[in-house]
Amino acid sequence: MERQYDLIIIGAGPAGMSASIYASRAGLKTAMLEMGAPGGKLTKTAEIANWPGIKGTDGAQLASDMFEHSTAFGSEYLYGNVIQVSDEGTYKSILCEDGACYQAKAVIVASGTQERMLQIPGEEENIGRGVSYCAVCDGAFFKNQEVVVIGGGNSALEEAAYLSQFAAKVHIVIRRDVFRADQIIQDSIQSNDKIHVIPKHIPLRILDDGMRVSGILLQNIDTKEETTIACHGIFPYIGQDPATSFLRNLDVLNEQGYMIVNENCETKIKGIYGAGDVIHKQLRQVVTATNDGAIAAQHAFHQIKGI
Repeated sequence: MERQYDLIIIGAGPAGMSASIYASRAGLKTAMLEMGAPGGKLTKTAEIANWPGIKGTDGAQLASDMFEHSTAFGSEYLYGNVIQVSDEGTYKSILCEDGACYQAKAVIVASGTQERMLQIPGEEENIGRGVSYCAVCDGAFFKNQEVVVIGGGNSALEEAAYLSQFAAKVHIVIRRDVFRADQIIQDSIQSNDKIHVIPKHIPLRILDDGMRVSGILLQNIDTKEETTIACHGIFPYIGQDPATSFLRNLDVLNEQGYMIVNENCETKIKGIYGAGDVIHKQLRQVVTATNDGAIAAQHAFHQIKGI
């Protein structure tokens, strides 16, 4: 049986929840489809310090507040791993991994991004045994131990600062000799005695003792000299890839897999929208994601109601 809605939102991160608020308040029969916990990357963020009006808040708390708001006007919350979206003209079909199928007059894709893996020996087999992509989730397990963070952007440095609350020492490995992060974050890292920066190095292999991570093998970019850092935790933060595999049958993605949308957050296919980190844009932040969700939902409302 296909369940029918005016609007289905794929993903319940900030973009999806914002869209849910706007659509359900406007009177659309709305549902959010999510394969994990509501909140997206908010649930993995220790502190949000750039949400207007709130100087600082816990990411999980903000996610909880947003979720409560997103369902306050009648929007349904559904669990499902979407594997395909099909354009059937007036209606769009959404097929989930468990066989569930939904129909909607419009679809907003707000599925976000997935952390990029290092693709080096020892990584995949040690996920959950010392390799983690979420410092907030797993940082406390490494109390008084040495850990390694790989990456030089905002996320890498923010997570390194968070890990320094627990770890005895945090090594940051970067490919270049400069960070890509905002200056204010760099300053906090440089003033933290527990953080050690290893510039111009790349990871070659993650080492283990058969039970858990025991170290990482690095290579100097210039000299090719190899160095082993003893550690028990490794946190890669080298970027994300868009979660859009279920859209491959539609011509709405760029070469990197991000959705191509116009100023209304609509793709070239009428009734299919993108919002948040999943779309091609320059700035991916909570505030820009909520902006996208509001725009997409409002435009979808106008289209559905013929306004």
